[in-house]
Amino acid sequence: MLLNTVGAMLVTLITSKTRLKLLIKFFAYATNKGYLRGLAEEFHESTNAIRKELNQLTDAGYLTRAQQDNKVIYQANSKHPLFNSLQRLIRDYLGMDELIDNIFEKSGDIEQISLIGDYAKGIDSGILEVCILGDDLDRGYLSLLAGKSSEILQKSVKLYFEEQPASEHQIILFKNK
Repeated sequence: MLLNTVGAMLVTLITSKTRLKLLIKFFAYATNKGYLRGLAEEFHESTNAIRKELNQLTDAGYLTRAQQDNKVIYQANSKHPLFNSLQRLIRDYLGMDELIDNIFEKSGDIEQISLIGDYAKGIDSGILEVCILGDDLDRGYLSLLAGKSSEILQKSVKLYFEEQPASEHQIILFKNK
């Protein structure tokens, strides 16, 4: 129920689908980075639409920009006063915090959890694809959690336990340092 409320609120407050995709990209996991052309390709949007939203989010202080080689790299501004609130809101929208909390309780030695597929592209397809990497993972338990999470989130949850081919459509939600 909360997820539907959060989702409806975000779609109402953030009327730009491009802006919502960018917020998901950068705030689901704070170390996610991107550059103009890469983001335009990833989201199948024009560079002008991406540039406009990146400039607005940067001017508002939500994103930082840094020069790296010949590219301007954008990332969530973790020092912004609303960073934690916005990250929680995005994670609630995705339903990921609850899923991650459940996974860590009894799942094994997790190295990384990534959001892949449509949601990593910013597309709300109803299919949440999660790649979980680690040692001695209890796959049966994790699959059971995925089923329960599907009911709670009202989305299909698919788990992958093998590293997926390198993809620009991946949002790292957790990485054991």
